[in-house]
Amino acid sequence: MEAKLLYKGKAKSVYEKDTDAVIMEFRDDLTAGDGAKRATRAGKGMLNAEISAKLFELLKENRIKTHFIKFEEPNRHVAKKVKIMPLEVICRNIATGSLVRRYPFKEGQKLQPPIIEMGYKSDEYHDPMLNDEIAIALGAAKDKKELDEIRKITLKVNEILKEFLLQKGIILVDFKLEFGYDSKGNLLLADEISPDTCRFWDAKTKEIMDKDRFRKDLGSVLEFYEEVRRKVVG
Repeated sequence: MEAKLLYKGKAKSVYEKDTDAVIMEFRDDLTAGDGAKRATRAGKGMLNAEISAKLFELLKENRIKTHFIKFEEPNRHVAKKVKIMPLEVICRNIATGSLVRRYPFKEGQKLQPPIIEMGYKSDEYHDPMLNDEIAIALGAAKDKKELDEIRKITLKVNEILKEFLLQKGIILVDFKLEFGYDSKGNLLLADEISPDTCRFWDAKTKEIMDKDRFRKDLGSVLEFYEEVRRKVVG
């Protein structure tokens, strides 16, 4: 019997494995602009699944609690079943993208300390930025203590990933995280960490190595995802 489809997102499908676990299937779809721009690149899902698995394993080794259980070739993760919070947590180390469109930062400006933003997960409302009061009023978070804990985890994740990736020749420009609660009430890092959800620049050339290549019509999307996989996974 085929596994029950629980959720189909823009680039992943989530299937029920058992009462406490799911199978996340990484598809070859590429989207931008809240799904307005779409394409497929054969093999992209496999690359993202492998990259994300390696980075989740790294975080687990550094005592970050995550939903990740194991990688199943070629394009699947087995993960703990979690109730995802309707929050997008964005950590920025370098100013680019929407940040320089919304504020008078210079493109490429280093941000010290890193900036953490939170957005409400909603294509209908275009993922608007939240302050703590709005997040709590919407029910996206329980209270300020929970939001502070998420910020603390995000900054720790940032330090771990930033150091690891720089050793591999990649600058971690910014990234998006999602969190959820398991059946026992544990707050876990969830979703994925990949070129779809991060901005990666080549440390030497500053070449873009992530989904911005698709957003900006720069071409060679799959080739750069493959390069990230080569550097990160080996």
